Amino acid sequence: MIQTSDVPGIPVPEIPESGSGWLKALQGLSFDDAISNMANGLVSFSFKLLIAILVFYVGKYIIRKIYKVVYTVMVNRNMDPSLTTFVLSFIKMVLYFILIITVIGILGLETSSFLALFASAGVAIGMALSGTLQNFAGGVLILLLKPYKVGDYIEAQGYAGTVKAIQIFHTVINTADNKAIIIPNGGLSTGSINNYSLEHYRRVDWKIGLSYGCDFNAAKAKILEMLDSDERVVKHYIEEDSLNHEVANNDSDECKDGLPGCAAQGKEELSWWQRLRMRRRRHQEEIQARLKEKISLNAGLPVKVDRSPFVGLDELADSSVNLVVRAWTHSSNYWGLYFGMNERFYKELPEAGFDFPFPQLDVHCIHPKE
Repeated sequence: MIQTSDVPGIPVPEIPESGSGWLKALQGLSFDDAISNMANGLVSFSFKLLIAILVFYVGKYIIRKIYKVVYTVMVNRNMDPSLTTFVLSFIKMVLYFILIITVIGILGLETSSFLALFASAGVAIGMALSGTLQNFAGGVLILLLKPYKVGDYIEAQGYAGTVKAIQIFHTVINTADNKAIIIPNGGLSTGSINNYSLEHYRRVDWKIGLSYGCDFNAAKAKILEMLDSDERVVKHYIEEDSLNHEVANNDSDECKDGLPGCAAQGKEELSWWQRLRMRRRRHQEEIQARLKEKISLNAGLPVKVDRSPFVGLDELADSSVNLVVRAWTHSSNYWGLYFGMNERFYKELPEAGFDFPFPQLDVHCIHPKE
């Protein structure tokens, strides 16, 4: 409703809010009075518009500050990057919605009616964009159930790559050739996902074809010797290798972070908070290992499974005797071990007297008798 100031000696009629009533009210005024009322209303509206613009930009500044504060807190507490991106996106959306509602209220529009209109429009839009809401629900389920996280290498919906970000409606993965693939969360939450990074240890498989006539036992012994000489291969049990791998990583991290023993490198020591977190993490891992061992004993399963390297005769093919070679290693060493052993097989097996055959076909010619 337009506010007008009283002019001495001139009665100012009430101006209704509707457009037709406002015109009827102006019909009873002189030209000068009508211009004065319109000028007063324009000044009042301009003042409200100026305040609304000021509040909008101040609100944007405050939202950016809140965004940075929340981001800093979540990063300093080492929270899951996927949860961080999701929460930050949601906070920004909610704060901007509140800011828009506030600006509309300053302009003099009825906020309750606007909210009712927005709610009804939201229902219609929600029905039209049911797939988008499904993607939002899928994003929430992914963050709660954690089938994968940022940094995992996954294969889903026909694509494979490293998870770069988990947004509100979609997940971004980077392929091996650095292409960004955007996959809706709805399909990821209901479909099959192959997470290569979920388990700490994986089995590496090779298939080697040798010529007929090669000594299988000698070839098997040579291959096992090659695998046993590689430190990345699990020699017997994963639990023992996991302990050695953790100790090696801790020694590397301690030297990197400057624990005693690396003081000669001129680096600072870890803070008490970092040492406390390290001890707490080791304690939790010990508890999980004991719980896993207890569950295995109650189920009658072996506590430790033999993961020694394996070599077997897989197939008697047309031109070669195919051997299957299997070895377990830490997931971080998978591709390094795979390609490294391929090079060693190609180089060292022929040096040991084992030949790789080529596809061959024996043709027997019968000469006619003279």
